[in-house]
Amino acid sequence: MGRRWYVARTEPRAEYLAADALTKDSFDIFFPRVKTPHPRFSHDDSPLFPGYIFIRLDPEAQGWPTFRLIHRTLGWVGFDGRVPSVPNEVVAELADRVEELNDSHGIWRNFQSGQKVRVVSGGIEEIGEIVREAKSPQSRATVLLQFLGRLVPAEVPWENLWPLEETLIEPPRHPRRTRGRGRWIPGTGPRSTVAA
Repeated sequence: MGRRWYVARTEPRAEYLAADALTKDSFDIFFPRVKTPHPRFSHDDSPLFPGYIFIRLDPEAQGWPTFRLIHRTLGWVGFDGRVPSVPNEVVAELADRVEELNDSHGIWRNFQSGQKVRVVSGGIEEIGEIVREAKSPQSRATVLLQFLGRLVPAEVPWENLWPLEETLIEPPRHPRRTRGRGRWIPGTGPRSTVAA
């Protein structure tokens, strides 16, 4: 069968530590990372598949390796007690695509004209509307922002733009039933039941 790629789960947000420890212990790994507008802390990229790492081995010849605590790995990804392999060609194509992505500025979010966004810069956060989208990671988007009671266009770097999350729907409010101090509003108080 030969050496093939298998997927292991890492501890949450421990992919970089797992990759370093596994490499030091001579594991053949593939850890796809891409440049993003908001990389992981102390890194200039982020995992393409957070929580997962590819490991190449031949379990028939070598057996399944045992992970140590330092590997920060939770185990193999399997289904119905079986650990499937990922074909070498798929991982090679994925590696090529990751390289292409990183050569062309990585993954960056492009917002469309008319789209509502959050503008986050330093400690300031505002809601704005895209007037003209950024054409590349080096360019800026034109965003309408409220300033002194009027809408003002501002040139904003794309890394300071975030999608506007959907507003949370508030649960329905129950109408008031009392006027305070236990005084019921007519028609809302407890009703006495009359035995027939």
